[in-house]
Order: sequence, then structure tokens, then C-alpha cells
Amino acid sequence: MANAGCGSLATILFLFMFQAALQKGATQYPVVSQNLVTDNVSVVEGEMAIISCRVKNNDDSVIQLLNPNRQTIYFRDVRPLKDARFQLVNFSDNELRVSLSNVSLSDEGRYVCQLYTDPPQEAYADITVLIPPGNPIIEARDEVLSEGNETEMTCTAMSSKPAATIRWMKGDKEVPGKPKVELSYDKMYTVTSRLTFTVSKEDDGLPVVCIVDHPAVKDFQAQKYLEVQYKPEVKIVVEFPQGLTREGENLELTCQAKGKPQPQRVNWVKVDDDVPSHAVITGGDLYIENLNKSYNGTYRCVASNSVGESYDDYILYVYDTAPSTEPAAHDSRAGEGAPRTVDHAVIGGVVAVVVFAMLCLLIVLGRYFARHKGTYFTHEAKGADDAADADTAIINAEGGHTNSDEKKEYYI
Repeated sequence: MANAGCGSLATILFLFMFQAALQKGATQYPVVSQNLVTDNVSVVEGEMAIISCRVKNNDDSVIQLLNPNRQTIYFRDVRPLKDARFQLVNFSDNELRVSLSNVSLSDEGRYVCQLYTDPPQEAYADITVLIPPGNPIIEARDEVLSEGNETEMTCTAMSSKPAATIRWMKGDKEVPGKPKVELSYDKMYTVTSRLTFTVSKEDDGLPVVCIVDHPAVKDFQAQKYLEVQYKPEVKIVVEFPQGLTREGENLELTCQAKGKPQPQRVNWVKVDDDVPSHAVITGGDLYIENLNKSYNGTYRCVASNSVGESYDDYILYVYDTAPSTEPAAHDSRAGEGAPRTVDHAVIGGVVAVVVFAMLCLLIVLGRYFARHKGTYFTHEAKGADDAADADTAIINAEGGHTNSDEKKEYYI
């Protein structure tokens, strides 16, 4: 024990004498050499930092570690500095490795690895102390929103080093915010990000997440759920009949209305007319018995809440009663059971052909009678043309001429 104590004391005395010699030797300035290497260190406040001084080719020169004030922390394997947070991790001819526990912001700075050669060689290790921000704080300007309105949210990350960055997620989509960085008197950073957006009914119940990125922490976030009120969504459902609406049948409609808050009123009206007097309205249900064509028109379901009003329309058209040969009225397939229609194009074609044939026949008959009528008058007048006087003309016209056998008339 006595020998060990004497050895340590001798080492310390040698160190002091060596430093005094360096101070006297004005020409012996330290140089930065690639033979002596170290690494910069980033450490979270309160955790442990490791400083390593390494020699590539050592000729039995002494290695020591100095703090930013150039006080000796370790000389070889001896710690002259009275700070128990520094502990020797490894010492050999090629490395001096020292740990610093419970790091604080005051420990930040440039540490010096020094090799006693002529001239001395130095390498520098910068220790950066990371201070994580406090829990992010998310605030909303409006607790309850109405669809179509604009809102604003802020997220704050306080007292960090270096400054944090803030990202926003709305549902599964990243949205941009506007950051603001402030530096306090104690060299700490406070970052505030502001997010502005317009809400829709689809945003109701959606999470808005503020994510803080910092070298000292991971997955640091806060979130707030949106509460959005919106006017009703209205839909009319036909309960009966499933097919065409015919005379004598019944009609039952249901109005489905959903909104936030839930619709306070649901009303049935008939556009441009009154609802039939015997129609039964129960809440969102409309029931009409024994339909006839006077009930045709547009029936509207109107629902409203504190946000607004919406409606849906149903157009009623009552068809004639279906013939007995058609499918039963309870058939649910729409369109079946309707009266069979006649191909009007075919009928029109047939009528056109008949009219055209009749016109052609009239033209042919007209021309035929016109031609034969002219011939008859010509033959009647031939005797009169050859007579010397009126009496002879009458005789000739009655057939009293010698060529009567050759002039014959034919009638059809």
C-alpha cells in the first residue's frame, strides 16, 4: 500500500514538473496530428459520456486528458482532478478512455487529448449536451366546431437544446404548420407551431397529432380529437311497394336523417301542393292508402338541427292497374308487372306503306279515266265534223253514216 501511494505521488509530481517545463518552453507549441485521434460526443443531460483518446503509433509517450479549462482530468491512469464523476474505463499504450457520468450543461465544451511528444500532439473532442423538451402541449381555439368553419391549433415544445422541430398529422395525412422559435436567457429553445385548417363533417372524431422531433427523445407527441357538428344527411327509403306504384295500392316511405346533433325535426311536405288529407305521418314515416293518379307529385322529407337544414325528394307516379295476366303485385323486382307496350315504329311503317299504295292506285286510275274520256268524246264528235248541216250532224252522231261498222266504242 505504501509503495502504491508513493508511486501515485511520484506520478503527480512528475506531471507538475512536466507541465512547468512545457510552460517554460516557449517554442514547444502543441500540434494537431493524425497520430492522435478522438471523437465528438453528444449526450443527453443526466446520462453518461465516454471520451476516448487513441494513439495509432505510440513510442511510449504519455497520454493525458484535459477539460475545457485545460485542467488535467487523467494523466496516464491517474486522476488529479477531484471530480468522482470521471472514471477510468481503459488505459493502455494506445488508448485512454474515460467516462463522465450524470452529465450537466456545465460539462459542455471542448476536451483535449494530449500526447507528450516533441512538440506535444493534441486532438479535440467536443461534448454536446442534449436537453429534451418538456411534454408537448397542444391547444385548440375551439372545442366544438361546425362544418365549413376554420379553426386553429397550437403545439408547444419548451426548454430544449437544441431547438426541437414540430410536425402535424391530421388523421393519416401530414399537414404543414407555421413554427416559431424563441431562445430564452438560459440558452434554451421554445418552439411553437400553429396549424390552421377548415373542418368538414368527415373530420368529426379525427385525431390531430403534434409530433416533436429532437435528438434526445423519440416518439414524443400529443393529440387532440376533433368534434365537428354538421347538418343532417337525409335519405328517403321506399318500404312498400317494391315494384311500380299502381292505382289502389298503398305507399309507405321512411325518411332516414342523421346529423350532429341529431335532427330535432323531420317533416314531410309535397312540393307545390298539399299532402293528401288521409296520408298518415308518424315521425319520419309517410303512409298513403289506395293510391290514385291525383296523388302524383314530389314528396319531400326535410330534417333540421342547430347547424342547418337538408332534404331528400321522392317523385311519385301512379300507374294504371296491372292486367290479370301480368305478374303478381308482390313481385319485388322493379319494372316487372308493367303493361306490355306495342312497337309503334312497326305500326307506323305499315300505315305508311298502305297510304303510299293507295296514292299510287289513285294516280293510275285518274290517268286511265282521263285518257278514255277523251277518246269517247272524240268518237262522238266525228259525225258532226263531216256533216253539211245540223240535221245531218245529228243523224251522223246517232250512227247514221256508212262507216259505222268501223267506228266502234268499247267500255269497261
